[in-house]
Amino acid sequence: MPQTAEHVLLARQVGVNHVVVALNKAEAGDEELIDLVELEVRDLLTAHGYGGDSVPVVRVSGLKALEGDPRWTTSIEALLDAVDTYVPMPERYLDAPFLMPVENVLTITGRGTVVTGAVERGTLRLGDRVEVLGAGVESVVTGLETFGKPMEEAQAGDNVAVLLRGVPRDAVRRGHVVAAPGSVVARRRFSARVYLLSGREGGRTTPVSTGYRPQFYIRTADVVGDVDLGEVAVARPGETVTMTVELGREVPLEPGLGFAIREGGRTVGAGTVTAVV
Repeated sequence: MPQTAEHVLLARQVGVNHVVVALNKAEAGDEELIDLVELEVRDLLTAHGYGGDSVPVVRVSGLKALEGDPRWTTSIEALLDAVDTYVPMPERYLDAPFLMPVENVLTITGRGTVVTGAVERGTLRLGDRVEVLGAGVESVVTGLETFGKPMEEAQAGDNVAVLLRGVPRDAVRRGHVVAAPGSVVARRRFSARVYLLSGREGGRTTPVSTGYRPQFYIRTADVVGDVDLGEVAVARPGETVTMTVELGREVPLEPGLGFAIREGGRTVGAGTVTAVV
């Protein structure tokens, strides 16, 4: 389906190097049909540089597995085994200053404001001071949890809930970034290398020009931005172009940071920050 092709493209654009395929609803078709779908998936992965012949494709049925059908519960275990075997342990940036994009904000009565998200880099401990970029506040970490279990320390790759002392609930929102004080600076302008999805890939069917104002999805933030294509002036779907962007508000930026461009509820581009202005 078009959404699958879009996600494979975006995964490649933002630097996902390893893919495992769960071919769901496998109970619904005969073997020849499923073989054909698997071939199409492998062709798609090969077209985007994933080496489709080597990628694990595991046929599963989420519905039948939930019903307890032994054949299909075993297939879910096989899927997890494929992930463990094929996907290498990612390199965690533990020595870098702490940074976590905010995915959600909660309030615990009598204790304070909790922000949740996945730690992008670094380490966070109870008692550490942090800065909430976007909110313009500093705070102290008074609680750390992962999936309801208290923890003394959070590291890159962990999904955590962080209790912040003295931060009003309405001061923080999704898209803000919690970081070690002074370790990162928010900016509005950057240069980027961007691939514009073609109409066949679910993107635009008409060109864009300087002055184009789509939404930029950077980490967990969703920000409108003005595009300047420089001397090129016009870019067509299916092309890779260099552009300068001025965001509607300041966001923590750095070279190498990936982002998506969306318009009208669909992804129309994917890019990487090359320089912060």
